Amino acid sequence: MAYGDFAWKTSRLYMSPATKLFTRGRGYGLDRIPPSGGCVLAINHLEWIDVPLVGSLSPRNLNYVAKVEAHRMPGLGPLIRWHGTLSVRRGESDRDAVRLMRQAVRDGRALGLFVEGTRQRSGVPGEAQPGAAMVAIQEGVPVVPVGVYGTQFWKIGNFAPCSIAVGEPFLLEGLPKGGRGYKEGSHEIERRIRVLFDWLEGVHARGRPRDERPPTGEPGAVPAEPVAP
Repeated sequence: MAYGDFAWKTSRLYMSPATKLFTRGRGYGLDRIPPSGGCVLAINHLEWIDVPLVGSLSPRNLNYVAKVEAHRMPGLGPLIRWHGTLSVRRGESDRDAVRLMRQAVRDGRALGLFVEGTRQRSGVPGEAQPGAAMVAIQEGVPVVPVGVYGTQFWKIGNFAPCSIAVGEPFLLEGLPKGGRGYKEGSHEIERRIRVLFDWLEGVHARGRPRDERPPTGEPGAVPAEPVAP
């Protein structure tokens, strides 16, 4: 199975610098992304710029999941397939997509899933769909929650600052394989992403200091103190 590593290597030479420049992209807690092994990056989705933003800041190549319509678009389709993006039929059961996602993490890949399944026009994270929890539970791999903030304000021409925050990886242990387990897991993923999103909102209000550390997302955890320079 081709995973697009060559495409990622190439894109990091031109696309990543451009994305960071025009979004003023900043990442917090990036070291929490496991350096190897299968995992699911569970990300909230506000605008199309989220895709290159997270990709440019992530220390690992990601195998994104995108709706099948995106794969059929002229220009965009070949580009995302070249980068190892998997396709899914949105709004319906797609066993082939689930099989490919499970195989990716089984092969030690980092799967990038925008958990709501579509952009949130409200400007805040929405309800997490079961895909991320399903893959994590079935394959026993960690979920890495990622909050995205600022892209809801970003437009070509205004270049509003955009940031991501990474929470601690966690396992959905003890949850059953099936609808109930996937629902409970999705609620926990959604909760942790919202913690990170709200934290980023405060960070942006303070001018995005570089020396801050995102909260872990663990229940009852308090936001981390700024790291001493």
